[in-house]
Amino acid sequence: MSYQALYRAWRPDTFSDICGQDAVTRTLKRQVVTGHIAHAYLFCGTRGTGKTTAAKVLARAINCLNPVDGDPCGECEICRALKQETSMDVMEIDAASNNGVDEIRDLREKIKYPPALTKYKVYIIDEVHMLSTGAFNALLKTLEEPPKHAVFILATTEPQRLPATILSRCQRFDFHRISTDVIVDRLMVVLGGIGRSASEEALGEIARAAEGAMRDALSLLDVCLSYTDGEVSAQLARDVLGTAGRAAMFDFVDALIDGDAGAALTQIDQVMRRGSDPQVFIRDTVAHLRGVMLAGAVPDGLAELLEITPEDAARFVEQAGRVDAGALSRMLDLFMRAEPDTRWASRPRTILELAAVRACHPEKEPDAGMAERLQRVEKLIESGAAAAPARAPSKPAPKAPEAQKPQAAPKPQPTPAETPPQPWLDAIARLQEENPSIRSPLGSMRFLRYDGRQATVEFSKKNMMHMKLLERKKPLIEAALAEAFGQPVSIAMKLEGSDAAEKDISRTAKEVINQAYDVFGRDKISLEE
Repeated sequence: MSYQALYRAWRPDTFSDICGQDAVTRTLKRQVVTGHIAHAYLFCGTRGTGKTTAAKVLARAINCLNPVDGDPCGECEICRALKQETSMDVMEIDAASNNGVDEIRDLREKIKYPPALTKYKVYIIDEVHMLSTGAFNALLKTLEEPPKHAVFILATTEPQRLPATILSRCQRFDFHRISTDVIVDRLMVVLGGIGRSASEEALGEIARAAEGAMRDALSLLDVCLSYTDGEVSAQLARDVLGTAGRAAMFDFVDALIDGDAGAALTQIDQVMRRGSDPQVFIRDTVAHLRGVMLAGAVPDGLAELLEITPEDAARFVEQAGRVDAGALSRMLDLFMRAEPDTRWASRPRTILELAAVRACHPEKEPDAGMAERLQRVEKLIESGAAAAPARAPSKPAPKAPEAQKPQAAPKPQPTPAETPPQPWLDAIARLQEENPSIRSPLGSMRFLRYDGRQATVEFSKKNMMHMKLLERKKPLIEAALAEAFGQPVSIAMKLEGSDAAEKDISRTAKEVINQAYDVFGRDKISLEE
């Protein structure tokens, strides 16, 4: 006989062998023991979670001559016949290819005849949601009141597509995604049975890639076993799966949190050189960022929630403590939007690299929060990257003749500045010495006046971010001024030209009011603050 895939060779023969669906199997075993067999069952759940397997085991269990605690014995004549699929009393129908009215009408005619060998005639309809509307209508009455010898087992991955009239006539059982630990345990059993070995880390990588589907995990293990004659290592599993590995993901997300685009791009290059797929890498990044988000919300139960080791959980919590919630949300959104783009892009790696660069530079993103952009600017200032080198004063350009000068709007004159008092100079010098992170912003502000209680300073429009940064440091600045002046002193910050803009607004408002007086009359208009 030719080689048989692992998911077929190791398909469970009893309810006790079905992994990760304890509630379902316990209920079905109890029904077999008590003899309370329903006429119609509906098995729902994602792919590879055991729906068809449970349907076949149930078909054997209700017909077994000597059931053992609800499980088929596997030794009687009926169990052997059903196991070898040589009996016509259990029919498995693929609704995807037999979804018409004629097929269902044929089924209705055949169901009238009693079984030849077994007690029940079982019809397993897989992917039942693929039936047409007419087929559902033809099945409806038969499903509601089938002959006493007939049992229907419907299996589907999309129960929401079934008519309510069908749902109400079935006993529904939901098959959930299988946990990583359960999948790893089952893979170890399979490896022991075939005399092969794999590291626990490699099995963990396979189980996570299977996303809760036991069949997918066995198929991936089959591929890994075909890759080598020896033990399946973690690196081999990553090469086969095209994933980066948890350690690489921690390093990559560290670079994103630190805003280090160079390190992030280097990490991408290393992963791509090992054969990883850009779309898989983006998917892994989204999953990792989700883990960081959950670590910030539920740090205590993270290991159980993500099914990871305590050491990995601790590192997730450490990363969550270094990133702002708004920044993390923006990163998640960037990579979630990048994943579908890679499906159609001619250069999917470029999509990945663009998302990484944008994640590292929130100060250039219009949708980034102000706090996130200021935090990034603070980091640049602290590292000295934002400090521009001093430029030598340029020579004035030669003046053009008066006749050639275009008529330009008059520029607002800068507000005349007073000479800074000595306590002010002392306070600013002390702040610059004790706080290097705000040395450059303090140097960019221009002193205007001091009235005994408040000091007013001005910033040019190109230094608006410096003003925003120092507004957050107002308590620190005012404390230094109070110590230097010997009394409480507040500080007012404004942009250059803001006074002229306010005057223009006031002048425009007066013109509008005067026009309203001319049109409606002064006695009909009242002004309020």
